[in-house]
Amino acid sequence: MPFKQSFVEINQCRISMLRGGAGELLLYLHGANGAGAVQPFMTKLAERFDVIVPEHPGFGLSDEPNWLENIHDLAYFYLDFMRTMGLTRVHIVGSSIGGWLALEIAVRDSSRIASLMLVAPSGIQVPGLQTGDIFLWTPEQLVRNTLFDQALADRMLSHAVSPEQMETAIKNRFTVARLAWEPRLHNPFLAKWLHRIDVPTGIIWGESDRILPVAYADEFKKRIPHAEVNVVRRCGHLPQVEKVDEFCDIVFRIANKG
Repeated sequence: MPFKQSFVEINQCRISMLRGGAGELLLYLHGANGAGAVQPFMTKLAERFDVIVPEHPGFGLSDEPNWLENIHDLAYFYLDFMRTMGLTRVHIVGSSIGGWLALEIAVRDSSRIASLMLVAPSGIQVPGLQTGDIFLWTPEQLVRNTLFDQALADRMLSHAVSPEQMETAIKNRFTVARLAWEPRLHNPFLAKWLHRIDVPTGIIWGESDRILPVAYADEFKKRIPHAEVNVVRRCGHLPQVEKVDEFCDIVFRIANKG
C-alpha cells in the first residue's frame, strides 16, 4: 500500500502524518531534519508494518503550538496521540532526537509499546565523550558530519533547495533549538529513569557517527534492562538512510521479540 498524507488534530494541535503499509503498527519518530517525504527505509518497513510517520508539532507542515516548550511536552503529546488514535502494541522507532523522544515516552508509560528501537538517540550525557554540536555547524558541515558516505553527501548537497524547503528547514531548526539548545541534546534527569523501560529494546548505532559517538550505545545498554546493541559498520548518524537493508533487518528482528 502506498503512503498517504493526512492531518490529525490532537489537543488543538494539527499535525501532518504519512501512513502506509499493512501489518503490525510501527510509529516512526523523526529526528532534527523532519519527515516530510517518504524515504526508502519507510517503504521497506511498510512491506511488513502499518507505518505511521507523523511530523512532530513545530516541524514541517505541523502546527507550532504555544504549549511546546521542551521534550517533555512532546512526550505527553505522543502519549495522547497513541490514545486518541487507538494505537496499541506499537513498535516505536526513534532516530536521534526522535530516539530521545521515544525514551521520554517509554519511561512514562510503556503500556501501548510492543518494542522500542532507538537509532543513535540523544537524551543523556556521558562524561568524557565528545559530541558534535549541530547548532554550530554550517548546513554543509551538518550534512557531511551526519553521513559516513561522502559521495551520498555530495549528491544531497548538489540538489537545489527551493524557498519552501528552506522555510521548512528554518522552522525545523528553530524547533530543535527549542527542544535541545540548553542543555545540549539531553535531559539531565532522564538517565536515572531508563530502568523503567520494560519492553524489548534495540539500540542501533553507526560505527562512524560524528554527532553522537558509538560509545554512547554502551551507556544506554547499561541503563536499559535487556537492551540489545547493533553497531552498523561504515555508517554515520543515520543507518536508516545509509544502510537501508541492514537497518530494516534489525528492526524486523527486534520487533519479533515484541
